[in-house]
Amino acid sequence: MAGREFDGMACFWRQSVAVSLALMLTWLACGTASALAFDNPKARPPRAKPHRRSGGESVPPLPLPATPLRRSERKRQPAPPALIGMITFTGQPQYKIVQGQRRRVAGQKFPTTQVDIASLMRYANSKLKIRYRYMQTSLAKFSWDPTELPLLYITGWTPMPRLDKAVIARLRRYLYDGGTLVLHAQCGRGEFHLSARRELAKIFPKRKLAMVDTDSPLFKAYFNIPQMRLRLGNEPVKTVPPLLEAVYLGCRPAILLSAVDLNCSWDIENKPIGGGLLYHREDGLKLGVNIITTTLANFQYARAWGTQKQYPKPGPDSAGQELVVAQVAHAGDWDPTPHGLANLMKYIRQATTLKVQFQPQSVGLTDVEVFRHPVLYMTGLGDFKLARDEVLRLREYLSAGGVLIAEAAAGRKAFDVAFRREIKRVLPAGELKLLPPGSPVYQRPFQITTVNYTAMVKAANPALNAPMLEGITVAGQLGVIYSSMGLASGWEQLGLAYNRGYADTDALRLGVNIITYAMTH
Repeated sequence: MAGREFDGMACFWRQSVAVSLALMLTWLACGTASALAFDNPKARPPRAKPHRRSGGESVPPLPLPATPLRRSERKRQPAPPALIGMITFTGQPQYKIVQGQRRRVAGQKFPTTQVDIASLMRYANSKLKIRYRYMQTSLAKFSWDPTELPLLYITGWTPMPRLDKAVIARLRRYLYDGGTLVLHAQCGRGEFHLSARRELAKIFPKRKLAMVDTDSPLFKAYFNIPQMRLRLGNEPVKTVPPLLEAVYLGCRPAILLSAVDLNCSWDIENKPIGGGLLYHREDGLKLGVNIITTTLANFQYARAWGTQKQYPKPGPDSAGQELVVAQVAHAGDWDPTPHGLANLMKYIRQATTLKVQFQPQSVGLTDVEVFRHPVLYMTGLGDFKLARDEVLRLREYLSAGGVLIAEAAAGRKAFDVAFRREIKRVLPAGELKLLPPGSPVYQRPFQITTVNYTAMVKAANPALNAPMLEGITVAGQLGVIYSSMGLASGWEQLGLAYNRGYADTDALRLGVNIITYAMTH
């Protein structure tokens, strides 16, 4: 029943997003045609309030200089710490090729506006009971230290300036060090959105922008946002699933890009913008608060995740004597917890006499190398689909006695839905069933009857304390062991705030038992 409910939810979400995405892409294609003619009303300075002094009134003359009276003055309160740096590109150098040589020229002015970020900071400070501010900065002045500015913000309605290789490298390092980058197209203009995609592709060429699913903390962290209202030009306001793309580093979104204006200031109901695509102000503010909330909650995790860990390499005498658990590289986000498996192997060495290798290896399901590994491990954050030859190879692998260990990273439902669908293609006659309390997986080396879950699980189900592993039997033995609750985030021990999974200690104990079972059966 649960699987069918998940499948129905995923199907509805995919259909809704497909319709909304088609609307957005159609708009982007049309929007670029009138780039030069577009005038962003959000960027116009506010009108000055009219003076209400009658013609007969006059300003009294200033008094003559006098000795000021002694008085005590209030000290100016210190400015709150900055949370968000708004990139203005002011003075950003540009380069062009002149007679075969690269020459620096004066930077072009990049039009932007502060109205949305200013409104958001006031709203977030009030709702979250925090005291932060935003500040303007440029890529030339910024220190690239996430502890100084945890979040960078870029918005505009004209093409985004091209970033040189040095800036790209610094920006990549900033994100690895725990920073977050948010970009959105003012009035949904395709001129900015398409150019932003071009620049983002340079930062992480192997990490693609992907649609954020509605199960993400970005839509649940403070406000529950299953849908958002938007308006396209003068058309009626529509309600759609939130449309937001992200590049993930680990289990957190490091880059967020919105093709729709994350509007926090403009009244779209009473003042439609011709040539614009904007979210409703109330919904934009709520999403902005969720982005700030997740950025703050993920910050320590993000800092720790970006730290390179060193593990002992196998010696020449250990070749072929140590178990190597190979991680499946599939078409989705297949490696969100790169420290998890190595940390588990380290714990196995400390807690058991098993000989395992710290350094995990990745393998594609179509590689001939797959049969050299008795145990495969698969994880991910979002949707994925196996190619037909991958399905056939995995079926052959499991039929030959191999074991597949899989888990939804941080308990993300999008991966859970996808895995249940794909494993049904691999083993049509098989069925994922909850392992009974007496299963050998729970018996050795640790006797596991109860477990602790993370705060995220406890908030939804306070009474849950039993392990929830599932499995598929192949030729009389468990060939597939699966966890819809996150395991590897507990193995990493990095303190991921939005982990729907097992607490660190029990995640490690379960991991040891699962690997032990796989090796001995």
